[in-house]
Amino acid sequence: MRRLRLIDNFSRIAFAAFALSSIAFAAISSAAAAAPARLLILNLADLNDAKKRLDANNAALLPALSRLKRNADRALGAGPFAVTHKVLTPPSGDKHDYLSIAPYWWPNPSTANGLPYVRRDGEVNPERDQTSDRKRFADLVQSVKTLALSYFFTGREDYAVHAAKLLRTWFIDDATKMNPHLRYAQAVPGRNQGRGAGIIETHNLPELLDAVGLFNESSAWKQAEQKALQEWFGKYLTWLLDSTEGKAEAKAQNNHGTWYDVQVAAFALFAGRDDVAKQILSEFPAKRIAKQIEPDGRQPHELERTQSWNYAIFNLEAFLSAASLGEKLGVDLWKFAASDKRSIRQALDWLIPFATSEKKWSDKQITPFEPAKLAPLLRQSALRWREPAYETVINKLPKVTGDERWQLLYPKLSDPRL
Repeated sequence: MRRLRLIDNFSRIAFAAFALSSIAFAAISSAAAAAPARLLILNLADLNDAKKRLDANNAALLPALSRLKRNADRALGAGPFAVTHKVLTPPSGDKHDYLSIAPYWWPNPSTANGLPYVRRDGEVNPERDQTSDRKRFADLVQSVKTLALSYFFTGREDYAVHAAKLLRTWFIDDATKMNPHLRYAQAVPGRNQGRGAGIIETHNLPELLDAVGLFNESSAWKQAEQKALQEWFGKYLTWLLDSTEGKAEAKAQNNHGTWYDVQVAAFALFAGRDDVAKQILSEFPAKRIAKQIEPDGRQPHELERTQSWNYAIFNLEAFLSAASLGEKLGVDLWKFAASDKRSIRQALDWLIPFATSEKKWSDKQITPFEPAKLAPLLRQSALRWREPAYETVINKLPKVTGDERWQLLYPKLSDPRL
């Protein structure tokens, strides 16, 4: 603390009172600066458990940490990424506006200029990543997540330094920052300049905010930067709630609607709008669970897709994320079950026999059927429901190697009897 100089016209009593109040303020400010940011999806107790086991050289987790560090070392050379780096210019004329092309729309073979584009569900048009912001955005999120988690487990400052640089470039620096909206996301050439459906492209931003929480105590990330990021997400939240695109996505009855709620709740929590988050999550059981999950656990809106297995898991991930967010506000979505048994757990349980090959997946799946995609959701569920049976299922799944990142995010139950 800076040494205070006594000013002649201050009395000793006044000076003492001033000094004591300054010391108290400094202590409060220091504690606030050192306090970790609120985690949204991840559970700090799980991460601390994994860290404790690694400190004890737990053999089961060392392969995952080794792989994570390799990925983090590569991420040190990634980026920086910015929306201003794209070749195309959005209809607004402002390169600070995010721009992307809808993934399942292709040039029309029946017209000379390929317009208007036609839909081929589940088949990704490579133009999506060649001409727009989507891939660099995905690379940003993945890089920051990798660096932040590696910082948490190793304490290496260079990981936090680079993660902070990536965040500043995309969200904070005037020359490169993204404008907080997705007005031109998932545009369909010849049909529109952007769609509400494009909001799904930021579904992993809550994970990025958890990453920020993991290195918040590093000197590489300043309180002013934390505030600037909160302000950015506050503005993006407002756009999600008030824009035509946001209102359209809120009405979606499939994974788009589920992930919209997850995003709104997460960004509201991060921006200090707990009231908004609590309202969204309080409405979630009736609005999402009861309407998207059948009594037997099927998710009909996802099963009608050409990648039905992938979409059923993708939507289930959103349900689990919403339940994790609810924990922070006393809204228990983990235990919710409608009178006819519609619940998040029912949706998970319905998928299990297909993952273990006890039943054959009969819905359309034009890409390879990958049972291991269910593994991280099973582990997360095993921890939250204290259910060792889900660990047994994981052991039956092919291609679970033990070095996956989710082994660190959701470490195995220490006592399988719990």
